[in-house]
Amino acid sequence: MSVATSKEVRDPDVSAVAALDEPTRRRLYDHVVRQSGSVSRDEAAAALGLARKTAAFHLDRLADESLLDVVYERRSGRSGPGAGRPAKLYRRSTRQVAVSLPDRRYELAGRLLAQAVEESDATGEPVRAVLHRKAEELGTQLGEQNRTDVFELLERYGFEPRHEDDAIVLANCPFHALAREHTRTVCGMNLHLLRGVLKGIDETGIEACLAPGPGHCCVRLQPAA
Repeated sequence: MSVATSKEVRDPDVSAVAALDEPTRRRLYDHVVRQSGSVSRDEAAAALGLARKTAAFHLDRLADESLLDVVYERRSGRSGPGAGRPAKLYRRSTRQVAVSLPDRRYELAGRLLAQAVEESDATGEPVRAVLHRKAEELGTQLGEQNRTDVFELLERYGFEPRHEDDAIVLANCPFHALAREHTRTVCGMNLHLLRGVLKGIDETGIEACLAPGPGHCCVRLQPAA
């Protein structure tokens, strides 16, 4: 079983939320997303009573954080020589930003549960069996895509892993609220997800098992038998 030290990693969602904490930047963001079309620097500056340079700085910061998309258009409607340079315009980004402390991954759980219901309805295979298979397939995919130490991967997905003797306990369950109300279903899904992760990173020295207890996730990683 390999051991990794915790590393500080820049979280893009946290950075994006932090960017909106600046009042002028937040006003600009709110203005742009309320418009039906793209907004130029001049239009944004005039609407909020800002200097063009100030508006440009904050709009570009929002674009750097992927909160706004940048497009280039000729507002005159003309093309060809003499039509002028395309204007730099801003519009709402398609990116979704979500920050939860502790880390929660309800969208991932919802996607797996929806896939299981749909495939079960189409094939007649029991929903729980499909859910376990889909969870393990997703875990394997995550492991293969992130070929890294299991401890680091668990940190990245919000499990808050901790070493306890020769095992790894998970201090946080990313599906906490669901697991409290639907324990058997969600913990079983989580177990197969983490089994898939271990398979995906080709970690044979550790196995995932159910070990529910207060204050931590229902799954525990321990030396393989």
